[in-house]
Amino acid sequence: MLLSDSNIDRITRKFSQMRGAALKIGQMMSFQDEKLLPRELYEILSRVQNSANYMPQRQLERVMRQELGEDWRAHFSEFDEVPFAAASIGQVHSATLRNGDKVVLKVQYPGVRDSIDSDLNNLLMLLTASRLLPRGLFLDKTVANARTELKWECDYSREALAMQKFRELLQDDPVFQVPKVYHDLCTPNILTMEHMNGTEIMQLPDATTDQETRDFLCENIMRLTLQEIAQFEYMQTDPNWANFLYSESPGRNIQLLDFGASRPFPDGFIAKYRRLLTCATKGDREGVRQLSMELGYLNGLESQAMTDAHVDSVMTLGEPFAGSDTAMPFDFRDQTVSDRIRGNIGLMLNERLCPPPEETYSLHRKFSGIFLLCARMGARVHCARLFNDIFALEK
Repeated sequence: MLLSDSNIDRITRKFSQMRGAALKIGQMMSFQDEKLLPRELYEILSRVQNSANYMPQRQLERVMRQELGEDWRAHFSEFDEVPFAAASIGQVHSATLRNGDKVVLKVQYPGVRDSIDSDLNNLLMLLTASRLLPRGLFLDKTVANARTELKWECDYSREALAMQKFRELLQDDPVFQVPKVYHDLCTPNILTMEHMNGTEIMQLPDATTDQETRDFLCENIMRLTLQEIAQFEYMQTDPNWANFLYSESPGRNIQLLDFGASRPFPDGFIAKYRRLLTCATKGDREGVRQLSMELGYLNGLESQAMTDAHVDSVMTLGEPFAGSDTAMPFDFRDQTVSDRIRGNIGLMLNERLCPPPEETYSLHRKFSGIFLLCARMGARVHCARLFNDIFALEK
């Protein structure tokens, strides 16, 4: 009765009204495979992925005056007061600067930053009491990670610097584009950036997304994910597919959005993680076990069944990147990787003795989102070639 159709609608509306922490948790969890979460919970979370109520006009006016001054409208020749998007932390408006530049402004909801701690504490209590989530998820650690990331995402000055960093990292890339930041119109609560003309990749019409285009999109997004880990050691960790826009003018390119969850990774972690996946691609089970101990996935006190399940999962994760024939793409249309990893989840949730290293909460969320994207688009990706060129690191 709790998760009847009518109550699912009510819970979805409530999540959308809550904004901030509750809605962000819903969005983060909605990128899990629907076969892992209860069907009713997945349906709720999927609905709120890009849904939120936007602030009234009077409140918007007050925020703009506080952040950009009483004469804030003097910066713009046009400003659309009705947002074209409203998400967990803020809403997005179209505008035109006095010099004619087309821009978008992210405007943060008042009070979101201050409510993070109390909202997450309440949500942790709710999710624990509801028993909707499997045991062994180390929910307290997951929420602690979400607490850190939400505070990052509520700092638009930090996001502006992250966007600028990615713009510099990718300035010579032939495919990816990052919006220009207008720093003089940025504050901790307002982010002003160049308007991008692309279309969300999951909103492309079927006529546009032929197999070659799907392969192009996923090949490059997978390439970027591996580069972020192995080369940049700095990742935009939000897997929301709406953050990728596709444009054919001028030329084919992928435009990147939303850098609030960007984070660095320490050198020691990256080297061990690269060696871990390299061992998996080489079929080296003992190497995977040893590096899993070093990284903190295992503590050495686990049952043999738990150790085997963990190593099996890592080995399976490495399969798309394995193989000496780098000219052969991995066909995500026929992959069973996620199904086989899922087969070990029940045992691992019951028997694992320690949470994963902090760095991998966001990293694996991004990896999972990209794998699901490739599967959803039915793409063929040269995973082995990308891995060997960008990521592989021998002992």
